[in-house]
Amino acid sequence: MVADGEHITPGSPWENGYCESFNGKLRDELLNGEIFYTLKEAQVFIESWRRYYNTGRPHSARGYRPPAPETRTRDNNLATIGKAA
Repeated sequence: MVADGEHITPGSPWENGYCESFNGKLRDELLNGEIFYTLKEAQVFIESWRRYYNTGRPHSARGYRPPAPETRTRDNNLATIGKAA
């Protein structure tokens, strides 16, 4: 058996530090503080938190700056064509 840090046994997500870190933050920052009464409510809250996590929340690995600014995708631009600003 070779012990290299690059191999993760299939079905063992707890061996992946990135996954485990994200899961812990999701649990601590969102799931432990909310009670969801419907699936749709959970989807809305989790999507909102995901957007904040990916675009606004400071990350220590980036010097406590957000990972990426909010960007407009082609789909977002198409949805706004023809609407008054």
